[in-house]
Amino acid sequence: MLSAIGGFVDIGDLVAASQAGARFGMAHAWVLLLGVVGICAYAEMAGRIAAVSGRAVFDLVRERLGPRVALLNLAASYLVTVLTLAAELGGVALALQLASRVSYLLWVPVAAFAGWLVLWRMRFQLMERVFGLAGLTLLVFALALFWLPTDWAALGHGALHPGTAGQGWGAYWFVAVALFASTVSPYEVFFFSSGGVEENWSAADLADARSSVLIGFPVGGLLALSLVATAAVVFHPGGVSLSTLDEVARPVVLAFGGVGLAVAALAFFAVTFGAALETGLSAAYAAAQYFGWQWGKRVSPREAARFHSVLLVSVLAAMLLLFTTVDPVRLTEYMLVASAVVLPLTYLPILIVANDRTYLGDDVNGPWLNLLGAVFLLVIVAASVAAIPLAVGTGMGR
Repeated sequence: MLSAIGGFVDIGDLVAASQAGARFGMAHAWVLLLGVVGICAYAEMAGRIAAVSGRAVFDLVRERLGPRVALLNLAASYLVTVLTLAAELGGVALALQLASRVSYLLWVPVAAFAGWLVLWRMRFQLMERVFGLAGLTLLVFALALFWLPTDWAALGHGALHPGTAGQGWGAYWFVAVALFASTVSPYEVFFFSSGGVEENWSAADLADARSSVLIGFPVGGLLALSLVATAAVVFHPGGVSLSTLDEVARPVVLAFGGVGLAVAALAFFAVTFGAALETGLSAAYAAAQYFGWQWGKRVSPREAARFHSVLLVSVLAAMLLLFTTVDPVRLTEYMLVASAVVLPLTYLPILIVANDRTYLGDDVNGPWLNLLGAVFLLVIVAASVAAIPLAVGTGMGR
């Protein structure tokens, strides 16, 4: 649930999904469907690798592909993950600003310290349950659709007949790439795989791992789709483009008033804080697994000093980036472009390792999963190649 709510739905989805709905209606619903199918396929591979081999994905990437290729993967994924961590902490601070009306910059060090403290002291399963389940408050957006004057036929027609809504195909495809990147962020599979090792998965846990994937991520997809739909209902008729979390919350406020605002603020806090926990751990997981250090949230700082040091440095770097006063929403947009660019470096190694009998024996991918993985990898490469030209050519979709 934490992988789905704090990973699939995070600051990237709050921004990208709401902007997509406001500007293009339901025209990007297919992107979410594609993202759910893809992340389910690759998360299942990552979980199976962890359960059968007892080792995390990044731990095997260096061994399978060699130190040079793995170092390129590490450098790219670490930089993007820290950038994502900064965006998530910015999202936490914006959620607290929404609830308190105190400037988000004052909340940034509080969010960073709270995140580090939870990662240092809270048990993994408790962390997973508290923030994963709290993120389900995002269901308030789905409920808002039934209170708002929703034209369900129009929403369905918009999803089945996508168009540019007069904003141009360049902007349409930029938003599509950004939304796609938000659904398959690199840290998601690293966290899922490493979390499986943290929880001591074995081959006997394969069914549980698959159910986590096949239930959790579709739930996250439905929550993201509700963000698109509510923005489409409230903002799209007027052609409004969203730029703040206050605006993202407005459909819920229109439906439920002050109570809706409080629930939305809690939902934003839960999903961004959960994602901050994931990204902080993922940055430390990747570095420690590449260099062969002792790692794990369950391992004390004395026994895994380098792992915990990377975790702390990553949180501090993310906090310092926010202290430049960069707008967290704009930072999120740039983060999504960077994520799209490095996606092949994350997903190609997973597909390779998932077909290696040295690690998985008879539990390697079957032909249908390989076909799905290969097709999805082509989509990832296309998104990676198109991300920067679309960002430059459209002025970040403006």
